[in-house]
Amino acid sequence: RIRINFESQETEHTMTLETINVTIVDNIATVTLNRPPANAQNAQMRSELIETFDGFNDNDAVKVVVLTGHGKIFSAGADLNERPGLRDQEGAYWRHNRLVRETGNSIVECNKPVICAVNGPAIGAGFGLMTTCDIWIASNTAFVAMTEINVGLAGGTAMLQSVFGKSRARRMFFTGMKVSADELYRLGLIEASLPPEDLMPYTMDLAREIASKAPIALRYAKEAAQVTAVMPRREGYRFEQNLTVALSKTEDTAEAQRAFKEKRAPIYKGR
Repeated sequence: RIRINFESQETEHTMTLETINVTIVDNIATVTLNRPPANAQNAQMRSELIETFDGFNDNDAVKVVVLTGHGKIFSAGADLNERPGLRDQEGAYWRHNRLVRETGNSIVECNKPVICAVNGPAIGAGFGLMTTCDIWIASNTAFVAMTEINVGLAGGTAMLQSVFGKSRARRMFFTGMKVSADELYRLGLIEASLPPEDLMPYTMDLAREIASKAPIALRYAKEAAQVTAVMPRREGYRFEQNLTVALSKTEDTAEAQRAFKEKRAPIYKGR
């Protein structure tokens, strides 16, 4: 079931699906996982996240996305109730794994910056979902863990080793160890560890700052961050320079430079 209320980008746009809620206000889309009690990820949630994030790519009313969870848990991971049936049908587990991968890819590949406001524990696939976002902010009640080993499974090591150093990543993978938001902040892995009541105000302040930038430049900046992360430094630098050349020919760049000289806020047109 879907309910949509959309008049213009200056008003609130709300969309309620089976497992997530979406609001768009002032060019900021907030996606809230809403599958009580623990926001466990099932096939329905994953399909809705893919549809939603793919849609943001073509939505000019969205400049920044915030991903968070309803309640006191960000996401407790995969819904294990779906697992038994996967073993009984040819190809079912492979389709499941493909859906899991593409859920993360839809966020990683979204052409808008995505901020994750981790409102509580992010466990297993919940931690994985968090890491697909560009910027991480957490409540000080949150922790992360990759607990697949506790249910006889082994997944997430590639993700863990992209976030932590070798020893910590493997300790977490082999034991299911929890790491608190305060520890993540101490390690420099998240932007802030905040009291729960301060999480969304802090996040929305940052989202508004990002949304104030030129939309074409934001899109190119997201592309540059993604692509250069897997390129050799020389080629990555050249790629960024090519994007700078392309941006220099846009109306928004000319407006940004005029506004800087005139000491005023720029007025962007997205071209």
